[in-house]
Amino acid sequence: MTKNVMIIGEFNDSGLSDTTLELLGGAVGLSSGGSVSLVLLGSGSENQSNAGFKAGATKIYIADDESYNEFLPDKWMAAIIDASTQDNPDLILLEQSSIGRDLGPRVAFKLSTAVAMDCVAIEEDNGLKVTRPCFGGNARAVYSFTDSPAVATVRAKSFEPIDSGNESGETIKIDVNAETKVSIINREAIVTEGLKLTDAPIVLCGGRGLGGPEGFDMIQELANAIGTDKAAIGSSRAACDLGWYPVANQVGLTGKVVNPDLYIGIAVSGASQHMAGCSGSKSIIAINKDPEANMFKSSRWGIVGDYKEVVPALIEAMKSN
Repeated sequence: MTKNVMIIGEFNDSGLSDTTLELLGGAVGLSSGGSVSLVLLGSGSENQSNAGFKAGATKIYIADDESYNEFLPDKWMAAIIDASTQDNPDLILLEQSSIGRDLGPRVAFKLSTAVAMDCVAIEEDNGLKVTRPCFGGNARAVYSFTDSPAVATVRAKSFEPIDSGNESGETIKIDVNAETKVSIINREAIVTEGLKLTDAPIVLCGGRGLGGPEGFDMIQELANAIGTDKAAIGSSRAACDLGWYPVANQVGLTGKVVNPDLYIGIAVSGASQHMAGCSGSKSIIAINKDPEANMFKSSRWGIVGDYKEVVPALIEAMKSN
């Protein structure tokens, strides 16, 4: 069934975000020949048009205005509702990011419809069906919509991007004079080195079972052996709370949600709150000396043993390849 799909995009100086490109790729399949529209807000949005069309958009709504550079929910909402009124989409997709988590419920409320948060799959099966983790990531629930437009926030790597979209398309400028009651008085940047955790195809995560912060040095050696352009390091909440690793790299319900091709939990018990942050991984490997650790229940492969013996062996194996 033909559907019109709208993406609320995000971008920076480097271009459209990876997840926005993935959502556009997914929208092409979901639209079944309908329109795929992209909303871009902020200075430089017009410069992202070509990338948007190439990634699958058939039309792009733009507000190339510096007043949108900072995420101000009420101001962004006015622009999005204006674009939605013009476009009349059947489905609105947002990233499962700090912006998407804030905007998703607002958009659904304003349009008198429903929202599904933190989705890992969307398909057409006698109507739209969305899949999202539940019970702390231990199960998955499938939901359908009775109202339109359906609104969903989607995890990174849930769709595959395309680069064979359109050479050009329709560009529509959003002209809404919306006031805001919100102001940003301070911003503190978190400095991280290496590959971004949410973008890494391989995530190595350390837990409290490491016994101390020095355990992360060994995990870093493994990341170096794999390649820092492929592997990033995360931490369980317990290890972060103990000050062993930066909170910015925490994986779990109260941290970051990652969906890598490979997730290796090293001395991680696998509590439900942690699994909520990594259950979307394509493959999970657990390394733990406790054979009863919950992490093994969600793993495709498991190694029962002391990480101090297992990880060095993995490092040597990687170096020999």
